[in-house]
Amino acid sequence: MPTLDQIQAKLRKLQAQADVLIARKAQIAVDQIRDLMLKHGLTTADIEAGAKARRAAKALNGHAGNGKAKAAVSGKPKYRDPKTGATWTGHGRAPGWISGVKDRTQFLVEGASESTSVVKSPVTRAKRGKGQPKGAQPPKYLNPKTGATWSGRGPAPAWLATVKDRSKFLIGGATAASDASKPKSAAASGAASKKAAAKKAVASRKIAAKKATSATSATRKVAVKKRAVKPAAKKLTATKAATKRSARAASKAPKTAASGKAGAASVAAAPQSATVQASA
Repeated sequence: MPTLDQIQAKLRKLQAQADVLIARKAQIAVDQIRDLMLKHGLTTADIEAGAKARRAAKALNGHAGNGKAKAAVSGKPKYRDPKTGATWTGHGRAPGWISGVKDRTQFLVEGASESTSVVKSPVTRAKRGKGQPKGAQPPKYLNPKTGATWSGRGPAPAWLATVKDRSKFLIGGATAASDASKPKSAAASGAASKKAAAKKAVASRKIAAKKATSATSATRKVAVKKRAVKPAAKKLTATKAATKRSARAASKAPKTAASGKAGAASVAAAPQSATVQASA
């Protein structure tokens, strides 16, 4: 199994090979562009002049920013790729050889500075909300621990985003009424939460009513069953008593018949004894 050092060495070799291939492709593209420029008698100044004219036309037609004509930026190259010789002015979309680089100072051309680079982030490109003034705003909130400030416009910083009562961070003279970070739909969200709570209450009431009705129906069924059982129990007890009485009567009947027969026999024997006594 290869070790980590061996894998890293292979990765470095592969990266070097990839850089060579990229440089070759870029050099081929540069050569093609140079051949076309020589064929048509063009220079880089002609290309930049055409680009400036297109940008100026877009600005006049209202397609650049807020519709006002903007001054054409300098077309001088500001960054240069030392491997391929490709350049970039620092305006517009960054090329692939510099787009993923965080520190671009190593690609700066002599005499250029990083501070003049116009690279707008997606946040700065976002449209301003209606009624918000343009330009830099004075600080409105102050973090006493770090000294960081916030003007109250745009997304709130991390040290203030989760704070409910922001009045303690206000700078003297500022008021929290004009805080643009508060959502305009706060009343709507409150109403929505109230509606949701009302719906939950209604649902809980319905559930409780269903439970109560089911409980009452169950109790009623049990009562009906009990009522139906009582007459049956009474009938059963009555039948048991009747059977007991009939059994007693049946047990007494043979004894009375035997006693009757014995009495009859004694009555019949009495005359015979009288005749015997008379003959004697």
